[in-house]
Amino acid sequence: MSRIGKKPISIPAGVDVQIDGRQVKVKGKEGELSITHRPEVTVQLNEDSKEIVVAANDETPQARAFHGLTRSLVANMVDGVVKKYEKKLEIVGVGYVAQIAGDKLKLRVGFANEIQKTIPSGLDVSCPDQTHVTIVGCDKQMVGQFAAEVRAVRKPEPYRGKGIRYQDEVVKLKPGKAASK
Repeated sequence: MSRIGKKPISIPAGVDVQIDGRQVKVKGKEGELSITHRPEVTVQLNEDSKEIVVAANDETPQARAFHGLTRSLVANMVDGVVKKYEKKLEIVGVGYVAQIAGDKLKLRVGFANEIQKTIPSGLDVSCPDQTHVTIVGCDKQMVGQFAAEVRAVRKPEPYRGKGIRYQDEVVKLKPGKAASK
């Protein structure tokens, strides 16, 4: 049995949870999220103690895996509607800039063409300056996925460190050819 899946999820004040069959809907001040969970697990709402309990239907390895996963997904939904998730990206390199135009994030990161990424609905993307991008949203998976897609446009290279990186990411630089002499 999953140790993570056993922990009940407490529901903070101001969050409304509805469970209809396999559909779980969570609504809070920051937004509304829903998920359809796998049939190997059951999700129950305890109104008295204001908790959500996730249980596996049997002890097969697949059911045990989905037990912890479902509990984590529902817990992330509850956290996301209370306070939004945020990822910050930093652009390092001479002439490397980012800007927002409408629903597109435009990146100039050393290619001949400007790269344009369409911002998904439900995310707030801002550029406090030309070398920083902030991605905010209540869906943790969507925030992380979009941040990873933007970073993949130009990953930090190991010799000079130029590229797009997470703000707290440490890029270990390799010595170049001149270091061996």
